[in-house]
Amino acid sequence: MLKKFVDPLPIMETIHPTCLMQNTPFYEVTMQETFQKLHRDLPPTKIWGYNGQYPGPTFHVQRHQPVHVLWKNELPEHHFLPIDTTVHGAEKSNPEVRTVVHLHGGVTPDTSDGYPEAWFTRDFQQVGPHFTNKLYTYPNHQPATNLWYHDHAMGITRLNIYAGLAGMYVIHDKEETRLNLPSEPYDIPLIIQDRSFREDGSLFYPSEPDQPATAPHPSVVPEFFGDTILVNGKVWPYFNVEPRRYRFRILNGSNSRFYQFSLSNGTPFIQIGTDQGLLETPIRVPSLVLAPAERADVIIDFSNCYGQSIVMQNEFVTQGEKPDPETTGSVMQFRVSKPLSCPDESCIPARLSVIPKLTNYQRTRTLRLNMREDSYGRNIHLLDDRLWSDPVTEAPKLGQTEIWNIVNITEATHPIHLHLVRFQILDRQPFDRDIFDKEGRLVATGDRMLPDLNERGWKDTVRARSGEVTRIIVPFGPYPGLFVWHCHILEHEDYEMMRPYVVIR
Repeated sequence: MLKKFVDPLPIMETIHPTCLMQNTPFYEVTMQETFQKLHRDLPPTKIWGYNGQYPGPTFHVQRHQPVHVLWKNELPEHHFLPIDTTVHGAEKSNPEVRTVVHLHGGVTPDTSDGYPEAWFTRDFQQVGPHFTNKLYTYPNHQPATNLWYHDHAMGITRLNIYAGLAGMYVIHDKEETRLNLPSEPYDIPLIIQDRSFREDGSLFYPSEPDQPATAPHPSVVPEFFGDTILVNGKVWPYFNVEPRRYRFRILNGSNSRFYQFSLSNGTPFIQIGTDQGLLETPIRVPSLVLAPAERADVIIDFSNCYGQSIVMQNEFVTQGEKPDPETTGSVMQFRVSKPLSCPDESCIPARLSVIPKLTNYQRTRTLRLNMREDSYGRNIHLLDDRLWSDPVTEAPKLGQTEIWNIVNITEATHPIHLHLVRFQILDRQPFDRDIFDKEGRLVATGDRMLPDLNERGWKDTVRARSGEVTRIIVPFGPYPGLFVWHCHILEHEDYEMMRPYVVIR
């Protein structure tokens, strides 16, 4: 087993524009294969990285300052992870290595959204049926928030992200700056992912599930859980900190793993933001649950912890089992060992932001999360019992607001992500699954539960729990066009738990 807390936490590089294009910052990012040392005792690991880095460099952009990004694919022709060619979009007729970048949580026109079928190969030699333009434009009209960018190619997203194609994208604004929260170098993004390794240092990803025996080879697996935890591309790192307040922008970038973070000395997290920006007020949370793709903006106050070594733990029960503290139950270590370099002048204001409560809406949709077997006897997770290739059924009007009742009749919690929009969680409610299965009627078996205090901000990914109706209220805009909604368990998303939707004028 790899030794924990022997490598320092890497801080991702900030990417800078290469030039101005008509007064708009222009960035160029190249996807490259390289080898990177992910743990002291592992040989260098083959990864795919944006600008050859895993994770990719961090974008720091200002609100209302649009940017152009040219994403370039210089990856090899063949994938180093097992491709299931029975998965839609990954057929043998398509090139093996395809990429397209999605700015997760970005409010962008559809031509810059990273539609799964807008993929492109090395040097744009081949492109997908929905490819429109090489140059992406991000308007950045959103309030300060923590977004991330990652691959979204149809049928192989789980493999491309696992190979290393992910990075942070932070929007800043004047309102947030005025709050005097902890700032650089005490403001640090943390990308948390799980991986498994072979002895030669190479990434291990399973080539087939345990069941059924009839599955093709290679075959998509129902979920993936690695046996080591990486933060910013290092296995179980440590971070030397001063006895002061730090801000951590935490992203769960794992394929399938949920986390419940806590600190070994009982210090709470002070959560100040969620997926789409600041909360109205800071929320003290003893532990923090994040599903894949969810973000939490937190402050940890180390000012009374000098001399301590504090482990960030994971206590989320996965498939009925608590994580082993020796492996996936540990995330990283904070060593409060550095002297105070200057007085801590930062503060945590009582009020952070104003979030208008959405109440008016024009339409309600009821959408199921369900499963069925494919021709090989494997389970397919579906959105409203439809495949990706079925005709579009969700076509909200531009500028209108809808309530989506997400009815989960599966056994799993699914993190549901909608592109383009931000939304608010209204409530969750248990229902009678048998009646719904037989008659399609929703009969509640308990009260409506308001979202947790730290979920009452703007979201783009929501945990839809098994046996519950999760209600979200969604304003559709500001752009018309073709987008997608999907489960962000990457193994589900790649195998049919994703649907197109259209915002119509």
